[in-house]
Amino acid sequence: MQTTFEIQGEYIELSKLLKATGLCPTGGTAKILIAEGRVTVDGQVERRRQCKLRKGQVVVLEGNTIEVA
Repeated sequence: MQTTFEIQGEYIELSKLLKATGLCPTGGTAKILIAEGRVTVDGQVERRRQCKLRKGQVVVLEGNTIEVA
């Protein structure tokens, strides 16, 4: 699945993005998936749950792609 997510401010934190898009039901679930190295940002494994995502970045979790707009 490919999705575009429009942010309202300058950035959104990775765990909040995963929760807001519905890929993770809770922030705790997002934290676990990030810590396990199952999330990539721009093709690189990202283990920081508070990683600040800005427009143009691409997040992938288990075949689901989110483009930050």
